[in-house]
Amino acid sequence: MSRIKRFISFEGIEGSGKSTQVKLLGDYLGAKGYKVLTTVEPGGTSIGVKIRNLLLEPQNHMDPLTELILYYASRAQHVREVIYPAILNNTVVITDRFTDSTVAYQGYARGIDLSIIQALDEIVVSDLKPSLTFLLDLDVEEGLRRNRQAQKEDRFELETLEFHTRVRKGFLQIAAREPERVKIVDTSRSTEEVSREVIRIIEELWH
Repeated sequence: MSRIKRFISFEGIEGSGKSTQVKLLGDYLGAKGYKVLTTVEPGGTSIGVKIRNLLLEPQNHMDPLTELILYYASRAQHVREVIYPAILNNTVVITDRFTDSTVAYQGYARGIDLSIIQALDEIVVSDLKPSLTFLLDLDVEEGLRRNRQAQKEDRFELETLEFHTRVRKGFLQIAAREPERVKIVDTSRSTEEVSREVIRIIEELWH
Protein backbone atom coordinates (compact mmCIF):
# COMPACT_ATOMS: atom_id res chain seq x y z
CA MET A 1 0.00 0.00 0.00
CA SER A 2 1.18 3.48 -0.73
CA ARG A 3 1.38 6.01 2.05
CA ILE A 4 -0.25 9.33 1.34
CA LYS A 5 1.29 12.30 3.10
CA ARG A 6 -2.01 14.14 3.41
CA PHE A 7 -3.67 11.25 5.29
CA ILE A 8 -3.26 11.08 9.09
CA SER A 9 -4.97 8.73 11.54
CA PHE A 10 -5.40 8.73 15.30
CA GLU A 11 -5.73 5.41 17.10
CA GLY A 12 -6.04 4.24 20.67
CA ILE A 13 -8.17 2.56 23.30
CA GLU A 14 -11.44 3.92 24.67
CA GLY A 15 -10.98 7.23 26.48
CA SER A 16 -7.55 8.02 25.06
CA GLY A 17 -8.63 11.41 23.71
CA LYS A 18 -8.60 10.78 19.95
CA SER A 19 -11.51 13.04 19.00
CA THR A 20 -10.05 15.95 20.98
CA GLN A 21 -6.60 15.60 19.41
CA VAL A 22 -8.07 15.22 15.90
CA LYS A 23 -9.83 18.55 16.34
CA LEU A 24 -6.78 20.28 17.82
CA LEU A 25 -4.48 19.11 15.04
CA GLY A 26 -7.06 20.04 12.43
CA ASP A 27 -7.32 23.54 13.88
CA TYR A 28 -3.54 23.88 13.99
CA LEU A 29 -2.98 22.80 10.38
CA GLY A 30 -5.89 24.93 9.22
CA ALA A 31 -4.30 27.96 10.86
CA LYS A 32 -1.09 27.10 9.00
CA GLY A 33 -2.92 27.41 5.70
CA TYR A 34 -3.66 23.76 4.91
CA LYS A 35 -7.05 22.63 3.68
CA VAL A 36 -8.14 20.15 6.33
CA LEU A 37 -10.91 17.59 6.68
CA THR A 38 -11.49 15.79 9.99
CA THR A 39 -13.58 12.64 10.04
CA VAL A 40 -14.34 9.54 12.10
CA GLU A 41 -14.79 5.78 11.80
CA PRO A 42 -17.16 4.12 11.82
CA GLY A 43 -19.10 6.95 10.25
CA GLY A 44 -18.00 9.83 8.08
CA THR A 45 -20.93 9.42 5.67
CA SER A 46 -24.71 9.15 6.05
CA ILE A 47 -24.52 5.40 5.43
CA GLY A 48 -21.56 5.14 7.78
CA VAL A 49 -23.48 6.86 10.57
CA LYS A 50 -26.29 4.31 10.28
CA ILE A 51 -23.76 1.48 10.42
CA ARG A 52 -22.06 3.17 13.39
CA ASN A 53 -25.34 3.14 15.29
CA LEU A 54 -25.74 -0.59 14.61
CA LEU A 55 -22.19 -1.28 15.77
CA LEU A 56 -22.24 0.81 18.94
CA GLU A 57 -25.77 0.40 20.33
CA PRO A 58 -25.39 -1.64 23.56
CA GLN A 59 -28.42 -3.83 22.86
CA ASN A 60 -27.02 -5.13 19.57
CA HIS A 61 -25.31 -8.45 20.24
CA MET A 62 -23.54 -9.60 17.09
CA ASP A 63 -21.15 -12.22 15.87
CA PRO A 64 -17.53 -11.01 15.52
CA LEU A 65 -17.58 -11.70 11.77
CA THR A 66 -20.76 -9.63 11.37
CA GLU A 67 -19.05 -6.83 13.29
CA LEU A 68 -15.97 -7.02 11.07
CA ILE A 69 -17.96 -6.89 7.83
CA LEU A 70 -20.03 -3.94 9.05
CA TYR A 71 -16.85 -2.01 9.84
CA TYR A 72 -15.55 -2.62 6.34
CA ALA A 73 -18.89 -1.71 4.77
CA SER A 74 -18.69 1.65 6.54
CA ARG A 75 -15.04 2.04 5.52
CA ALA A 76 -15.75 1.26 1.86
CA GLN A 77 -18.26 4.10 1.70
CA HIS A 78 -16.02 6.41 3.74
CA VAL A 79 -12.97 5.90 1.52
CA ARG A 80 -14.82 6.37 -1.75
CA GLU A 81 -17.21 9.14 -0.75
CA VAL A 82 -15.00 11.21 1.56
CA ILE A 83 -11.34 10.31 1.93
CA TYR A 84 -10.17 9.77 -1.65
CA PRO A 85 -11.95 12.85 -3.06
CA ALA A 86 -10.51 15.05 -0.31
CA ILE A 87 -6.97 13.82 -0.86
CA LEU A 88 -7.31 14.33 -4.61
CA ASN A 89 -8.39 17.90 -3.79
CA ASN A 90 -5.10 18.50 -1.90
CA THR A 91 -6.84 18.36 1.47
CA VAL A 92 -5.22 16.97 4.61
CA VAL A 93 -7.50 14.21 5.93
CA ILE A 94 -7.34 13.45 9.65
CA THR A 95 -9.40 10.49 10.78
CA ASP A 96 -10.39 9.32 14.23
CA ARG A 97 -9.67 5.59 13.69
CA PHE A 98 -8.90 3.64 10.51
CA THR A 99 -7.72 0.11 9.70
CA ASP A 100 -5.42 -0.24 12.73
CA SER A 101 -8.50 -0.16 14.96
CA THR A 102 -9.95 -3.09 13.06
CA VAL A 103 -6.75 -5.07 13.51
CA ALA A 104 -6.63 -4.25 17.24
CA TYR A 105 -10.31 -4.73 18.09
CA GLN A 106 -11.54 -7.41 15.71
CA GLY A 107 -8.17 -9.12 15.26
CA TYR A 108 -6.24 -9.06 18.52
CA ALA A 109 -9.22 -8.64 20.86
CA ARG A 110 -11.98 -10.62 19.09
CA GLY A 111 -9.60 -13.25 17.75
CA ILE A 112 -10.45 -13.04 14.05
CA ASP A 113 -7.58 -14.34 11.92
CA LEU A 114 -5.48 -11.39 10.77
CA SER A 115 -5.26 -12.86 7.27
CA ILE A 116 -9.04 -12.41 6.91
CA ILE A 117 -8.73 -8.76 7.93
CA GLN A 118 -5.82 -8.28 5.54
CA ALA A 119 -7.83 -9.76 2.66
CA LEU A 120 -10.76 -7.42 3.34
CA ASP A 121 -8.36 -4.52 3.66
CA GLU A 122 -6.90 -5.17 0.23
CA ILE A 123 -10.38 -5.20 -1.31
CA VAL A 124 -11.81 -2.17 0.50
CA VAL A 125 -8.84 0.11 1.15
CA SER A 126 -6.63 -0.95 -1.76
CA ASP A 127 -3.65 1.42 -2.03
CA LEU A 128 -4.72 3.82 0.73
CA LYS A 129 -2.79 3.93 3.98
CA PRO A 130 -1.99 6.82 6.34
CA SER A 131 1.54 8.14 6.14
CA LEU A 132 1.34 9.03 9.83
CA THR A 133 -0.58 7.44 12.68
CA PHE A 134 -0.68 8.76 16.23
CA LEU A 135 -1.26 5.98 18.74
CA LEU A 136 -2.61 7.69 21.84
CA ASP A 137 -1.55 5.28 24.55
CA LEU A 138 -3.16 5.13 27.98
CA ASP A 139 -3.71 2.72 30.84
CA VAL A 140 -6.88 0.75 30.10
CA GLU A 141 -8.56 1.36 33.44
CA GLU A 142 -7.87 5.09 33.20
CA GLY A 143 -9.36 5.24 29.71
CA LEU A 144 -12.54 3.51 30.81
CA ARG A 145 -12.75 5.76 33.88
CA ARG A 146 -12.53 8.85 31.66
CA ASN A 147 -15.36 7.58 29.49
CA ARG A 148 -17.52 6.85 32.51
CA GLN A 149 -16.94 10.41 33.69
CA ALA A 150 -18.01 11.65 30.26
CA GLN A 151 -21.09 9.39 30.53
CA LYS A 152 -20.13 7.59 27.34
CA GLU A 153 -21.63 4.14 27.03
CA ASP A 154 -21.67 1.98 23.94
CA ARG A 155 -21.32 -1.71 23.11
CA PHE A 156 -17.54 -1.61 23.52
CA GLU A 157 -17.69 0.15 26.86
CA LEU A 158 -19.49 -2.94 28.17
CA GLU A 159 -16.64 -5.28 27.23
CA THR A 160 -14.38 -6.75 29.90
CA LEU A 161 -11.14 -5.24 31.12
CA GLU A 162 -9.35 -8.20 29.53
CA PHE A 163 -10.86 -7.33 26.15
CA HIS A 164 -9.63 -3.74 26.32
CA THR A 165 -6.22 -4.93 27.49
CA ARG A 166 -5.96 -7.10 24.38
CA VAL A 167 -6.92 -4.08 22.26
CA ARG A 168 -4.14 -2.01 23.79
CA LYS A 169 -1.60 -4.80 23.32
CA GLY A 170 -2.72 -5.09 19.71
CA PHE A 171 -2.12 -1.42 19.06
CA LEU A 172 1.32 -1.61 20.65
CA GLN A 173 2.24 -4.58 18.47
CA ILE A 174 1.20 -2.65 15.37
CA ALA A 175 3.38 0.26 16.50
CA ALA A 176 6.32 -2.06 17.13
CA ARG A 177 6.04 -3.43 13.58
CA GLU A 178 5.74 -0.01 11.93
CA PRO A 179 7.64 2.54 14.03
CA GLU A 180 8.17 4.90 11.08
CA ARG A 181 4.43 5.31 10.57
CA VAL A 182 3.01 4.81 14.06
CA LYS A 183 4.10 7.29 16.72
CA ILE A 184 3.18 6.46 20.31
CA VAL A 185 2.02 9.43 22.39
CA ASP A 186 1.44 9.08 26.14
CA THR A 187 -1.98 10.53 26.88
CA SER A 188 -1.85 10.24 30.65
CA ARG A 189 -0.80 13.90 30.53
CA SER A 190 -2.91 17.01 30.02
CA THR A 191 -4.68 17.66 26.71
CA GLU A 192 -2.36 20.60 26.05
CA GLU A 193 0.81 18.56 26.62
CA VAL A 194 -0.41 15.82 24.31
CA SER A 195 -1.31 18.34 21.62
CA ARG A 196 2.12 19.94 21.81
CA GLU A 197 3.78 16.56 21.29
CA VAL A 198 1.52 15.72 18.34
CA ILE A 199 2.38 19.06 16.71
CA ARG A 200 6.09 18.61 17.42
CA ILE A 201 6.06 15.20 15.74
CA ILE A 202 4.22 16.38 12.66
CA GLU A 203 6.41 19.45 12.29
CA GLU A 204 9.56 17.32 12.48
CA LEU A 205 8.28 14.84 9.91
CA TRP A 206 6.83 17.37 7.46
CA HIS A 207 9.60 19.97 7.65
